[in-house]
Amino acid sequence: MADALRIGDTNFSSRLIVGTGKYPDTETMLAAHRASGADMVTVAVRRVDLDDPGRGESWFDSIDQTRYTILPNTAGAYTAEEAVRIARIARAAGLGDLVKLEVLGDERTLLPDVHALLEATLELVAEDFVVMAYTNDDPITARRLEDAGVAAVMPLAAPIGSGLGILNPLTIEFIREMVSVPVIVDAGVGTASDAARAMELGVDAILMNTAIAGATDPVRMANAMRLGVEAGREAFLSGRIPRRRYASASSPPVGVPGT
Repeated sequence: MADALRIGDTNFSSRLIVGTGKYPDTETMLAAHRASGADMVTVAVRRVDLDDPGRGESWFDSIDQTRYTILPNTAGAYTAEEAVRIARIARAAGLGDLVKLEVLGDERTLLPDVHALLEATLELVAEDFVVMAYTNDDPITARRLEDAGVAAVMPLAAPIGSGLGILNPLTIEFIREMVSVPVIVDAGVGTASDAARAMELGVDAILMNTAIAGATDPVRMANAMRLGVEAGREAFLSGRIPRRRYASASSPPVGVPGT
């Protein structure tokens, strides 16, 4: 695949990862997934009854796992021990080694506990999990996570579900410069222009849920996010013109080219 996103040993054609929460119904969720063009769908393990093999027509069963890679996540964990336990449950249930690791530190802001995150990362990497770590937008933490063996770092753009967009673009750029693993913006994107802006900073992908699921028309927003991600990636690869304080004429001052 041209310009593929590589996580661990797997290539993905889409650079947009979507979620499963907050949709008004299963049909809307599935239609939004299709419209997003995503290859990977993240699922909070706490929301799935993994002990019941006869789940029937549950929302989780409706996801086509031959089409989408399922990314289990440890959302809701507030300790390293709890996050590790959730990851192990997901693996035991057959969801594989890939995991989005979240360890939260505060119920109001839902900001990460980076100390517990690093602790859980070391344990899961030692158990051969492919860890994608949700973290704050701190370049030093991102580098420590890479040193700990993560397959991707996932800095927040703004608090989860806030829709505030890219609050600190400079720190996102620093993270991109300081690590060699994929950088995936996770949390805070509110609309397609936020997605394009994030990709223009050079990040490798974006994970979003609320911005799509909470939109008035989730399916249409999913398509807009797909286009925003694609446009931002193309702009980044194209190389934008430098910013200037003063005007620079786009037409030659004298003469006509070719005459």
